[in-house]
Amino acid sequence: QLQLVESGGGLVQPGGSLRLSCAASGFTLDYYTIGWFRQAPGKEREGVSCISSSSGTTNYADSVKGRFTISRDNAKNTVWLQMNSLKPEDTAVYYCAAARRISLPGAAVQSMCAMRGKIDVWGQGTQVTVSS
Repeated sequence: QLQLVESGGGLVQPGGSLRLSCAASGFTLDYYTIGWFRQAPGKEREGVSCISSSSGTTNYADSVKGRFTISRDNAKNTVWLQMNSLKPEDTAVYYCAAARRISLPGAAVQSMCAMRGKIDVWGQGTQVTVSS
């Protein structure tokens, strides 16, 4: 059983912050590229931020660059997404996902955030709502 479980979503005012967590069970994340994705109602799923297996490379969507930070601790088998200066347009269901690294870290991160290639495990998602 391979599973990713997201937590930390909720309701926050514009300008506020949330920290999302993604915990893996049934496998270890050491050799997986990890990504955070989001999907708003009526919209396509988009890549938000991705990180290489050993944290050496990260990628951010232009819309969140400078506001969001992705991090991981393989010893804890956990990935986080720190979201600051939240905007109403950030409202969406946020998903974490894992893909086995089969290419160089930089290429793997770029491909994952562009939603290219195979995703091995998806989480169920956590709702983030930004509203006053």
